[in-house]
Amino acid sequence: MAIISSLGLILITCIIIWRACDGFEMASNYLGRHMKEGIKGATINAIGSSLPELFTTLFFLFVLKEKDGFSGGIGTTAGSAVFNAMIIPAVVILAVIGKGISSKIELSKKVILRDGIALILSEIALIFVITGTSLNWYHGLILMVLYLIYVVYMITSQGAGDVENEYDDEADGGNRSIALFKGDLATVVLGDSKINTSKAVTLLILSVVFIGLACFWLVEACEQFGTAIGMPIYFVSVVLASAATSVPDTIISYKDAMKGNYDDAVANALGSNIFDVCFALGLPLFLFTLIYGPIEMSPDTIENIGQLRILLLILTIIVFFIFIIGRKGIKRIHARILFILYVLFVAYSIGKGIDYNIPVINKISTVLSAISHWFTRLL
Repeated sequence: MAIISSLGLILITCIIIWRACDGFEMASNYLGRHMKEGIKGATINAIGSSLPELFTTLFFLFVLKEKDGFSGGIGTTAGSAVFNAMIIPAVVILAVIGKGISSKIELSKKVILRDGIALILSEIALIFVITGTSLNWYHGLILMVLYLIYVVYMITSQGAGDVENEYDDEADGGNRSIALFKGDLATVVLGDSKINTSKAVTLLILSVVFIGLACFWLVEACEQFGTAIGMPIYFVSVVLASAATSVPDTIISYKDAMKGNYDDAVANALGSNIFDVCFALGLPLFLFTLIYGPIEMSPDTIENIGQLRILLLILTIIVFFIFIIGRKGIKRIHARILFILYVLFVAYSIGKGIDYNIPVINKISTVLSAISHWFTRLL
Protein backbone atom coordinates (compact mmCIF):
# COMPACT_ATOMS: atom_id res chain seq x y z
CA MET A 1 0.00 0.00 0.00
CA ALA A 2 2.85 2.38 0.85
CA ILE A 3 4.41 1.73 -2.57
CA ILE A 4 1.16 2.44 -4.43
CA SER A 5 0.36 5.56 -2.43
CA SER A 6 3.86 6.99 -2.87
CA LEU A 7 3.83 6.32 -6.62
CA GLY A 8 0.39 7.93 -6.81
CA LEU A 9 1.68 11.01 -5.00
CA ILE A 10 4.66 11.21 -7.36
CA LEU A 11 2.25 11.12 -10.31
CA ILE A 12 0.14 13.90 -8.79
CA THR A 13 3.22 16.07 -8.20
CA CYS A 14 4.22 15.50 -11.85
CA ILE A 15 0.88 16.91 -12.99
CA ILE A 16 1.05 19.90 -10.63
CA ILE A 17 4.63 20.68 -11.69
CA TRP A 18 3.63 20.40 -15.34
CA ARG A 19 0.64 22.75 -15.05
CA ALA A 20 2.48 25.26 -12.85
CA CYS A 21 5.40 25.34 -15.27
CA ASP A 22 2.93 26.04 -18.10
CA GLY A 23 2.06 29.28 -16.33
CA PHE A 24 5.73 30.01 -15.69
CA GLU A 25 6.45 29.42 -19.36
CA MET A 26 3.77 31.87 -20.51
CA ALA A 27 5.02 34.55 -18.12
CA SER A 28 8.70 34.01 -18.89
CA ASN A 29 8.05 33.93 -22.64
CA TYR A 30 6.36 37.32 -22.39
CA LEU A 31 9.12 38.81 -20.25
CA GLY A 32 11.81 37.38 -22.54
CA ARG A 33 10.03 38.08 -25.83
CA HIS A 34 12.86 40.33 -27.07
CA MET A 35 15.57 37.71 -26.63
CA LYS A 36 17.02 35.90 -29.63
CA GLU A 37 16.20 32.29 -30.45
CA GLY A 38 18.61 29.92 -28.68
CA ILE A 39 19.42 32.54 -26.03
CA LYS A 40 15.92 32.42 -24.55
CA GLY A 41 15.88 28.63 -24.59
CA ALA A 42 19.19 28.38 -22.78
CA THR A 43 18.38 30.99 -20.11
CA ILE A 44 14.77 31.93 -19.35
CA ASN A 45 13.16 28.68 -20.54
CA ALA A 46 15.92 26.60 -18.96
CA ILE A 47 15.64 28.34 -15.58
CA GLY A 48 11.85 28.15 -15.57
CA SER A 49 11.71 24.47 -16.45
CA SER A 50 14.49 23.64 -13.96
CA LEU A 51 12.86 25.27 -10.93
CA PRO A 52 11.53 21.82 -9.86
CA GLU A 53 15.11 20.51 -9.59
CA LEU A 54 16.09 23.53 -7.49
CA PHE A 55 13.14 23.18 -5.11
CA THR A 56 13.52 19.40 -4.89
CA THR A 57 17.21 19.69 -3.99
CA LEU A 58 16.36 22.35 -1.38
CA PHE A 59 13.75 20.13 0.24
CA PHE A 60 15.94 17.03 0.07
CA LEU A 61 18.62 18.90 2.02
CA PHE A 62 16.40 20.72 4.52
CA VAL A 63 13.95 17.85 5.11
CA LEU A 64 16.29 14.84 5.17
CA LYS A 65 19.34 16.78 6.41
CA GLU A 66 23.04 16.02 6.05
CA LYS A 67 24.38 13.34 3.71
CA ASP A 68 21.05 11.67 2.84
CA GLY A 69 19.56 14.97 1.79
CA PHE A 70 22.59 15.97 -0.24
CA SER A 71 22.79 12.60 -1.99
CA GLY A 72 19.08 12.87 -2.85
CA GLY A 73 19.63 16.35 -4.22
CA ILE A 74 22.60 15.45 -6.38
CA GLY A 75 20.77 12.30 -7.49
CA THR A 76 17.85 14.43 -8.68
CA THR A 77 19.97 17.01 -10.50
CA ALA A 78 22.25 14.43 -12.13
CA GLY A 79 19.39 12.10 -13.07
CA SER A 80 17.46 15.04 -14.48
CA ALA A 81 20.52 16.10 -16.48
CA VAL A 82 20.72 12.63 -18.06
CA PHE A 83 16.96 12.70 -18.78
CA ASN A 84 17.21 16.15 -20.37
CA ALA A 85 20.19 15.23 -22.52
CA MET A 86 18.63 12.02 -23.88
CA ILE A 87 14.88 11.78 -23.53
CA ILE A 88 14.04 15.39 -24.45
CA PRO A 89 16.00 15.46 -27.75
CA ALA A 90 14.65 11.98 -28.57
CA VAL A 91 11.05 13.08 -27.95
CA VAL A 92 11.59 16.22 -30.02
CA ILE A 93 13.09 14.27 -32.92
CA LEU A 94 10.38 11.59 -32.99
CA ALA A 95 7.55 14.14 -32.59
CA VAL A 96 8.76 16.34 -35.46
CA ILE A 97 9.38 13.40 -37.78
CA GLY A 98 6.26 11.51 -36.65
CA LYS A 99 3.96 14.47 -37.33
CA GLY A 100 5.48 14.93 -40.77
CA ILE A 101 6.77 18.42 -39.98
CA SER A 102 10.22 17.47 -41.24
CA SER A 103 12.19 14.35 -42.11
CA LYS A 104 15.08 15.50 -39.95
CA ILE A 105 16.10 18.20 -37.49
CA GLU A 106 18.89 20.61 -38.32
CA LEU A 107 20.61 22.36 -35.43
CA SER A 108 22.82 25.40 -35.31
CA LYS A 109 26.47 24.49 -34.86
CA LYS A 110 26.88 27.56 -32.65
CA VAL A 111 24.14 26.42 -30.25
CA ILE A 112 25.52 22.88 -29.99
CA LEU A 113 29.10 23.99 -29.42
CA ARG A 114 28.18 26.86 -27.08
CA ASP A 115 25.83 24.96 -24.76
CA GLY A 116 27.42 21.54 -25.18
CA ILE A 117 30.92 22.70 -24.25
CA ALA A 118 29.54 24.86 -21.41
CA LEU A 119 27.70 21.83 -20.00
CA ILE A 120 30.75 19.57 -20.22
CA LEU A 121 32.89 22.18 -18.48
CA SER A 122 30.23 22.57 -15.78
CA GLU A 123 30.21 18.84 -15.13
CA ILE A 124 34.01 18.72 -14.95
CA ALA A 125 33.86 21.63 -12.49
CA LEU A 126 31.29 19.68 -10.44
CA ILE A 127 33.71 16.74 -10.22
CA PHE A 128 36.46 18.96 -8.84
CA VAL A 129 34.25 21.09 -6.57
CA ILE A 130 32.23 18.31 -4.91
CA THR A 131 35.10 16.27 -3.59
CA GLY A 132 36.49 15.14 -0.25
CA THR A 133 34.48 14.11 2.82
CA SER A 134 33.24 17.57 3.77
CA LEU A 135 31.21 20.14 1.85
CA ASN A 136 31.01 23.81 2.80
CA TRP A 137 29.31 27.04 1.70
CA TYR A 138 32.10 28.02 -0.69
CA HIS A 139 31.56 24.84 -2.73
CA GLY A 140 28.01 25.99 -3.45
CA LEU A 141 29.20 29.55 -4.10
CA ILE A 142 31.71 28.36 -6.72
CA LEU A 143 28.98 26.47 -8.58
CA MET A 144 26.65 29.50 -8.51
CA VAL A 145 29.39 31.82 -9.78
CA LEU A 146 30.02 29.45 -12.69
CA TYR A 147 26.36 29.68 -13.67
CA LEU A 148 26.41 33.46 -13.33
CA ILE A 149 29.38 33.59 -15.73
CA TYR A 150 27.44 31.46 -18.21
CA VAL A 151 24.34 33.71 -18.02
CA VAL A 152 26.41 36.89 -18.41
CA TYR A 153 28.12 35.39 -21.45
CA MET A 154 24.76 34.41 -22.96
CA ILE A 155 23.30 37.89 -22.48
CA THR A 156 26.35 39.77 -23.73
CA SER A 157 26.74 37.45 -26.72
CA GLN A 158 23.23 38.32 -27.89
CA GLY A 159 24.64 41.42 -29.51
CA ALA A 160 22.91 44.51 -30.80
CA GLY A 161 20.05 44.75 -33.21
CA ASP A 162 16.35 44.07 -33.25
CA VAL A 163 15.10 40.72 -32.09
CA GLU A 164 11.99 39.44 -33.76
CA ASN A 165 10.22 36.92 -31.54
CA GLU A 166 6.59 36.17 -32.22
CA TYR A 167 4.44 36.27 -29.12
CA ASP A 168 0.70 35.77 -28.88
CA ASP A 169 -0.41 38.04 -26.07
CA GLU A 170 -4.00 36.82 -26.10
CA ALA A 171 -5.02 34.73 -23.12
CA ASP A 172 -6.78 31.40 -23.67
CA GLY A 173 -9.91 32.92 -22.11
CA GLY A 174 -12.69 30.87 -20.59
CA ASN A 175 -14.28 30.56 -17.16
CA ARG A 176 -11.79 31.12 -14.35
CA SER A 177 -13.30 28.54 -12.02
CA ILE A 178 -13.13 25.87 -14.72
CA ALA A 179 -9.56 26.92 -15.47
CA LEU A 180 -8.65 26.59 -11.79
CA PHE A 181 -10.15 23.08 -11.73
CA LYS A 182 -8.05 22.17 -14.75
CA GLY A 183 -4.96 23.68 -13.16
CA ASP A 184 -4.66 26.38 -15.82
CA LEU A 185 -2.98 29.14 -13.79
CA ALA A 186 -2.56 31.37 -16.85
CA THR A 187 -6.31 31.67 -17.44
CA VAL A 188 -6.99 32.08 -13.70
CA VAL A 189 -4.64 35.08 -13.57
CA LEU A 190 -5.39 36.59 -16.98
CA GLY A 191 -9.05 35.75 -17.56
CA ASP A 192 -10.02 37.09 -20.99
CA SER A 193 -7.56 39.98 -20.88
CA LYS A 194 -4.20 40.41 -22.55
CA ILE A 195 -1.03 39.68 -20.65
CA ASN A 196 1.14 42.57 -19.50
CA THR A 197 4.23 42.94 -17.35
CA SER A 198 2.42 43.10 -13.99
CA LYS A 199 0.22 40.11 -14.81
CA ALA A 200 3.23 38.19 -16.08
CA VAL A 201 5.06 38.79 -12.78
CA THR A 202 1.95 37.70 -10.78
CA LEU A 203 1.65 34.55 -12.86
CA LEU A 204 5.36 33.91 -12.40
CA ILE A 205 5.13 34.16 -8.60
CA LEU A 206 2.03 31.93 -8.36
CA SER A 207 3.67 29.33 -10.58
CA VAL A 208 6.77 29.28 -8.38
CA VAL A 209 4.62 28.76 -5.25
CA PHE A 210 2.80 25.78 -6.77
CA ILE A 211 6.05 24.29 -8.08
CA GLY A 212 7.56 24.59 -4.58
CA LEU A 213 4.60 22.86 -2.93
CA ALA A 214 4.64 20.03 -5.47
CA CYS A 215 8.38 19.50 -5.01
CA PHE A 216 7.96 19.27 -1.22
CA TRP A 217 5.39 16.51 -1.70
CA LEU A 218 7.67 14.87 -4.25
CA VAL A 219 10.50 14.61 -1.70
CA GLU A 220 8.11 13.12 0.87
CA ALA A 221 6.83 10.59 -1.69
CA CYS A 222 10.34 9.56 -2.75
CA GLU A 223 11.38 9.06 0.87
CA GLN A 224 8.27 6.96 1.49
CA PHE A 225 8.85 4.89 -1.66
CA GLY A 226 12.52 4.29 -0.84
CA THR A 227 11.64 3.12 2.68
CA ALA A 228 8.91 0.81 1.34
CA ILE A 229 11.16 -1.02 -1.14
CA GLY A 230 14.38 -0.78 0.86
CA MET A 231 16.24 1.37 -1.67
CA PRO A 232 18.46 4.29 -0.59
CA ILE A 233 16.93 7.71 -1.32
CA TYR A 234 19.90 8.50 -3.56
CA PHE A 235 18.89 5.89 -6.14
CA VAL A 236 15.16 6.68 -5.86
CA SER A 237 15.92 10.32 -6.65
CA VAL A 238 18.15 9.41 -9.62
CA VAL A 239 15.26 7.62 -11.34
CA LEU A 240 11.90 8.86 -10.02
CA ALA A 241 12.48 12.39 -8.70
CA SER A 242 14.63 13.32 -11.69
CA ALA A 243 12.01 12.12 -14.19
CA ALA A 244 9.21 13.93 -12.32
CA THR A 245 11.09 17.23 -12.25
CA SER A 246 12.03 16.94 -15.94
CA VAL A 247 8.43 16.99 -17.17
CA PRO A 248 8.43 20.80 -17.75
CA ASP A 249 11.70 20.66 -19.72
CA THR A 250 10.20 18.02 -21.99
CA ILE A 251 6.96 19.93 -22.59
CA ILE A 252 8.68 23.27 -23.24
CA SER A 253 11.14 21.68 -25.70
CA TYR A 254 8.29 19.84 -27.40
CA LYS A 255 6.33 23.08 -27.88
CA ASP A 256 9.40 24.85 -29.24
CA ALA A 257 10.00 22.02 -31.70
CA MET A 258 6.37 22.09 -32.89
CA LYS A 259 6.89 25.79 -33.71
CA GLY A 260 10.06 24.94 -35.63
CA ASN A 261 12.35 26.45 -32.96
CA TYR A 262 14.72 23.48 -32.90
CA ASP A 263 17.63 25.47 -31.52
CA ASP A 264 15.53 26.63 -28.57
CA ALA A 265 14.25 23.09 -28.00
CA VAL A 266 17.76 21.68 -27.68
CA ALA A 267 19.19 24.78 -25.97
CA ASN A 268 16.49 24.46 -23.30
CA ALA A 269 17.55 20.88 -22.55
CA LEU A 270 21.26 21.70 -22.42
CA GLY A 271 20.76 25.01 -20.62
CA SER A 272 18.55 23.27 -18.05
CA ASN A 273 21.39 20.85 -17.35
CA ILE A 274 23.83 23.70 -16.77
CA PHE A 275 21.32 25.27 -14.36
CA ASP A 276 20.82 21.91 -12.61
CA VAL A 277 24.51 21.17 -12.21
CA CYS A 278 25.56 24.65 -11.10
CA PHE A 279 22.66 26.55 -9.55
CA ALA A 280 20.04 23.94 -8.57
CA LEU A 281 22.78 22.15 -6.63
CA GLY A 282 24.93 25.15 -5.69
CA LEU A 283 22.26 27.35 -4.06
CA PRO A 284 20.81 24.67 -1.71
CA LEU A 285 24.33 23.57 -0.75
CA PHE A 286 25.32 27.19 -0.08
CA LEU A 287 22.25 27.94 2.06
CA PHE A 288 22.28 24.68 4.02
CA THR A 289 25.96 24.85 4.98
CA LEU A 290 25.65 28.52 5.93
CA ILE A 291 22.85 27.65 8.37
CA TYR A 292 23.86 24.21 9.66
CA GLY A 293 27.58 24.06 8.93
CA PRO A 294 29.57 21.65 6.71
CA ILE A 295 28.04 18.45 5.37
CA GLU A 296 30.03 15.38 6.39
CA MET A 297 29.60 12.53 3.91
CA SER A 298 30.02 8.82 4.56
CA PRO A 299 32.41 6.75 2.39
CA ASP A 300 29.47 5.07 0.62
CA THR A 301 27.90 8.43 -0.22
CA ILE A 302 31.22 9.76 -1.54
CA GLU A 303 31.67 6.67 -3.69
CA ASN A 304 28.14 6.76 -5.14
CA ILE A 305 28.28 10.49 -5.87
CA GLY A 306 31.71 10.14 -7.48
CA GLN A 307 30.51 7.38 -9.77
CA LEU A 308 27.37 9.28 -10.77
CA ARG A 309 29.32 12.43 -11.68
CA ILE A 310 31.66 10.44 -13.93
CA LEU A 311 28.76 8.58 -15.55
CA LEU A 312 26.97 11.88 -16.15
CA LEU A 313 30.08 13.35 -17.81
CA ILE A 314 30.59 10.31 -20.04
CA LEU A 315 26.95 10.25 -21.18
CA THR A 316 26.99 14.01 -21.85
CA ILE A 317 30.09 13.69 -24.03
CA ILE A 318 28.44 10.86 -25.99
CA VAL A 319 25.29 12.95 -26.55
CA PHE A 320 27.41 15.95 -27.53
CA PHE A 321 29.14 13.96 -30.29
CA ILE A 322 25.80 12.56 -31.46
CA PHE A 323 24.61 16.14 -31.94
CA ILE A 324 27.86 17.15 -33.66
CA ILE A 325 27.82 14.17 -36.03
CA GLY A 326 24.14 14.67 -36.85
CA ARG A 327 24.26 18.46 -36.91
CA LYS A 328 23.06 18.66 -40.53
CA GLY A 329 20.31 16.13 -40.01
CA ILE A 330 19.33 14.39 -36.76
CA LYS A 331 17.01 11.50 -37.57
CA ARG A 332 15.12 8.60 -35.97
CA ILE A 333 18.28 6.51 -35.53
CA HIS A 334 19.75 9.20 -33.30
CA ALA A 335 16.58 9.29 -31.20
CA ARG A 336 16.67 5.52 -30.76
CA ILE A 337 20.28 5.62 -29.63
CA LEU A 338 19.41 8.28 -27.04
CA PHE A 339 16.47 6.23 -25.75
CA ILE A 340 18.64 3.11 -25.44
CA LEU A 341 21.31 5.05 -23.54
CA TYR A 342 18.73 6.33 -21.06
CA VAL A 343 17.21 2.87 -20.54
CA LEU A 344 20.69 1.51 -19.82
CA PHE A 345 21.30 4.37 -17.36
CA VAL A 346 18.05 3.62 -15.51
CA ALA A 347 18.79 -0.13 -15.48
CA TYR A 348 22.24 0.53 -14.03
CA SER A 349 20.85 2.89 -11.36
CA ILE A 350 18.12 0.44 -10.29
CA GLY A 351 20.53 -2.50 -10.26
CA LYS A 352 23.01 -0.54 -8.18
CA GLY A 353 20.31 0.64 -5.78
CA ILE A 354 18.77 -2.79 -5.20
CA ASP A 355 22.28 -4.25 -4.89
CA TYR A 356 21.68 -7.69 -6.44
CA ASN A 357 25.43 -8.06 -6.99
CA ILE A 358 25.11 -8.18 -10.78
CA PRO A 359 28.56 -8.75 -12.38
CA VAL A 360 28.10 -6.28 -15.26
CA ILE A 361 26.96 -3.51 -12.92
CA ASN A 362 29.83 -4.25 -10.55
CA LYS A 363 32.35 -3.96 -13.39
CA ILE A 364 30.88 -0.66 -14.58
CA SER A 365 30.91 0.60 -11.00
CA THR A 366 34.57 -0.36 -10.62
CA VAL A 367 35.54 1.50 -13.80
CA LEU A 368 33.59 4.61 -12.76
CA SER A 369 35.24 4.54 -9.33
CA ALA A 370 38.70 4.27 -10.89
CA ILE A 371 38.04 7.31 -13.12
CA SER A 372 36.59 9.24 -10.17
CA HIS A 373 39.66 8.50 -8.05
CA TRP A 374 41.89 9.61 -10.94
CA PHE A 375 40.14 12.99 -11.02
CA THR A 376 40.51 13.26 -7.25
CA ARG A 377 44.25 12.65 -7.45
CA LEU A 378 44.57 15.58 -9.88
CA LEU A 379 43.60 18.02 -7.12
